[in-house]
Amino acid sequence: MNNFPKSGTFPLNIVQSKIMGPNPLKLCEELLRGHKIPQGAVVLDLGSGTGITSCLLAREYGFATYAVDLWSDPGENMRFFEEMGLSNRQICPVKADASQGLPFATEFFDAVVSIDAYNYFGRDSAYLGEKLLPHVKRGGLLHFAIPGMVRDCHDDLPPELLLSWTPEQLEYMHDMDWWRAMIEPTCGVRIERMAPLTCHDEAWADWLACDNEYAAGDRASMEAGAGRLLNSIGIVLRRL
Repeated sequence: MNNFPKSGTFPLNIVQSKIMGPNPLKLCEELLRGHKIPQGAVVLDLGSGTGITSCLLAREYGFATYAVDLWSDPGENMRFFEEMGLSNRQICPVKADASQGLPFATEFFDAVVSIDAYNYFGRDSAYLGEKLLPHVKRGGLLHFAIPGMVRDCHDDLPPELLLSWTPEQLEYMHDMDWWRAMIEPTCGVRIERMAPLTCHDEAWADWLACDNEYAAGDRASMEAGAGRLLNSIGIVLRRL
């Protein structure tokens, strides 16, 4: 039985050439199970990277998708989208620094999706309320999949984590209690759901099977058992 039918529409060679960490297609598909975003909704893929999750959102869910990222090239991403059968009416790549605010009108988006990216800019307590929520329609949903820790251990980092990552890199990862405390004080938003994603191990296995230096660099920690300390956190918020 295929638990990820939408993710499974992408050829393995495409997935392995485009992903930049634990399989974002599976993280996204699990995060959106039972979602209430209507087909044709205008959706922001925030921190879209190479655009493979944006392609999933546009092609498999029927959302009008904006693929927003700071580091990827919009022209290269658009060529990829066209190769995957998508037009610029279905999907639009935009280069923008999420941490500095977004170049969109107030209440422009019906929903936001962010896979393995929100932790880079959302750790500022003012970010959600000041920089992101104004662009989301009232009643709109925000879906985040965030790489996390089962329990924060920054005061005493286990040696297996340090085989692949520096303390500075690990500072981007926190547990659910930390994220709840970061989000709850924000006015105008309600936490609808926050829970570990069950595809965490499978998504990591897909990434570690990739033949690139970044996946290879992560193997030392994971082979030493660091996976038991990490999780993938799924968060669903609603703008009030």
